Amino acid sequence: MQELSEVGLRTITQLFNSILRTGYFLGQWKVYQVIPILKPGKPAEEAQSYRPISLLPVLSKLFKKLLITRIQPTLQDKQIIPDHQFGFWQKHATTEQVHSIVNIIHDAQESNQYCTVAFLDISQAFDKVRQKGLLYKIKAIFLDSIYKILQLYLQNRYFLIKYREAYTSLHPVSSGIPQGSVLGPLLYLLYTADLPAMAATFADDIAVLAAHADPVITTYTLQTALLEIQQWLKKMVYESQ
Repeated sequence: MQELSEVGLRTITQLFNSILRTGYFLGQWKVYQVIPILKPGKPAEEAQSYRPISLLPVLSKLFKKLLITRIQPTLQDKQIIPDHQFGFWQKHATTEQVHSIVNIIHDAQESNQYCTVAFLDISQAFDKVRQKGLLYKIKAIFLDSIYKILQLYLQNRYFLIKYREAYTSLHPVSSGIPQGSVLGPLLYLLYTADLPAMAATFADDIAVLAAHADPVITTYTLQTALLEIQQWLKKMVYESQ
């Protein structure tokens, strides 16, 4: 891409501008190749031991990077991404989130309070995103032109799996967002932005904390928060499976 001539770059620019103007997302850009990567220490004979990474056309990845630059100002102005979310967000990293959790625990100790914490991880989080629910939230945030592009991007997608030198046939995708996509992480943040009772999150990793001088109240507060999260997951994730 960097070695293209001025004519080639001008042609790509015209293509990208046409997509933004018409809201049409190319069908060829919605076919992705899935490469299963074995997780460290997991048995190779079990399917759940592999992390699916989606390989998408280079032009589509470039366009989605540019699209994100159009999306981010709206998200910042409307404060869509909650402050407790540190994953996939500019100027946020794991280290800062760890510091915030440690500070909460330290403050509780300094005040002679009991501090309880529950650490949660959503299994196969990207695969469990409901397209209809995500599109409903997107429509409430963005202008119709951006919504239409994202709608066409999510709908009528197909994938095939490559393992070593073998390929599967094409299969339709009815739920989830591509893991490995440039746009996928941001869409996941939009989908989970209203996850309740949060203290600290990093992508799909969740830490729920409660502190109080009375251990009974601390336990009750934590349990209440966990029940709220359970209800959200039941509504937004598991009922769609």
